[in-house]
Amino acid sequence: MEVRTRGSYEIEHRELVVEGADIRIQVLTLGPGQCVPWHYHSEISDRFVCLEGPMVIETKAPSDTAVLEPGQRYEVGPNTAHMVRGQDDGPCKFMIIQGVGVYDFLPVGSQD
Repeated sequence: MEVRTRGSYEIEHRELVVEGADIRIQVLTLGPGQCVPWHYHSEISDRFVCLEGPMVIETKAPSDTAVLEPGQRYEVGPNTAHMVRGQDDGPCKFMIIQGVGVYDFLPVGSQD
């Protein structure tokens, strides 16, 4: 899997679990007030599994807000702007599974 950029944001912890030619699995921990900012991927989907939460995934076009409890899953397809944070800006921990393709982390301008 080719990585072009991961953006410039800080999180409490990032653990790479598996990385191969066609898959990447990471566990990300967000501390209070931290988030994975608005971005999209041009070729891949993000599949989220909440490990500790609750966590919030917001998307634009289509607009959606998913609140996940531990064990729940959510998928964001290619070219869909999304951001991730803990509910009420609290901490959360989640697994993110990314499939075949180029991993573009393309920042999105300010959202309405």
